[in-house]
Amino acid sequence: MQKQILDFDFEGVTLNGVLNLPKDQKPKGLVLIIHGSGRTNAVAQNWYADIRETIVNSGYATYMWDKMGCGQSGGTFNNNQSVYNSADEAIAAIMALKAQNIPGTHSFGLYGGSRGSWINPIIINQYKDIAFWISISGVDDKENFKYLLENNLRIAGMPKDSIALLANEWLKATKIQHSGGSFESAKKAAPNLSKNAFILRFNGGPYKEEDYYQYQETSKVQVLDEATGLPIVITDFDNMLSNINCPVLAIFGEKDMHVDWRKTKALYEKTLGKTTDLTIKSFPDTNHNLYKCKTGGFYEFQDHDLPWERPEGFLQTLSDWLAQL
Repeated sequence: MQKQILDFDFEGVTLNGVLNLPKDQKPKGLVLIIHGSGRTNAVAQNWYADIRETIVNSGYATYMWDKMGCGQSGGTFNNNQSVYNSADEAIAAIMALKAQNIPGTHSFGLYGGSRGSWINPIIINQYKDIAFWISISGVDDKENFKYLLENNLRIAGMPKDSIALLANEWLKATKIQHSGGSFESAKKAAPNLSKNAFILRFNGGPYKEEDYYQYQETSKVQVLDEATGLPIVITDFDNMLSNINCPVLAIFGEKDMHVDWRKTKALYEKTLGKTTDLTIKSFPDTNHNLYKCKTGGFYEFQDHDLPWERPEGFLQTLSDWLAQL
């Protein structure tokens, strides 16, 4: 692959990215790599190298960048950046690439996993010239942390009644946070959760008051689902998905312990399946990040030194689908 470091500006901040181009041919289009949750160091650490290589070998350019305050990007990292603002960021990247006449910018595709599967439908609804979307470990309209919490506590060997207690405490604290309640009130509602080893590790220690209020401020637009008590990330998500008419490839790991992939699969079939060319593929013994696994637990690779191995057929599925376009 040809490689070029390429920056763009968003909201007065310079974001550092990397462009990959196929050798000796004009690209069929350009695929934006949209990140999931958390900090990134994608450019320096060559994230998604095998995926980008597969896409480039299929004749497409790729572009990805580091979030604000990450890698060589300027600004301050905001873990509570809204999915709508992240979509605006991606559209800014599109406009910057087009303004520089980067090869492949006559046609854009999107690749994104997890949180990226909220961002990409927003992009497609706002920027009408997206040619295709590759969704990895996609999400439904609701916050997925309760599913993540319950499954990882189960993997850790915790009994069902204790898991139910902690999940219920999380729901209570979440309701207080979303209704404008104080940090102390939420903490009081979840005395066992705040001491749980998995939660302490996940949060990097006790949950900080400043993080509580920062999330409370940014989540004002969210409402809680009456049936489940879960925050709804995108209230009109069904309609947003139904408005998409470009081809979609949705790939899931069947041991995804981050998001309930079966619910997302059913949602995609109900919405995208009626309006577009939808292809769904799932891989057994494969986790949220599309690597072969045993349990799919959040810290499985970190704690057990597993090899970073893709499931058989994953990269070939990408290549074959892109070839059929």
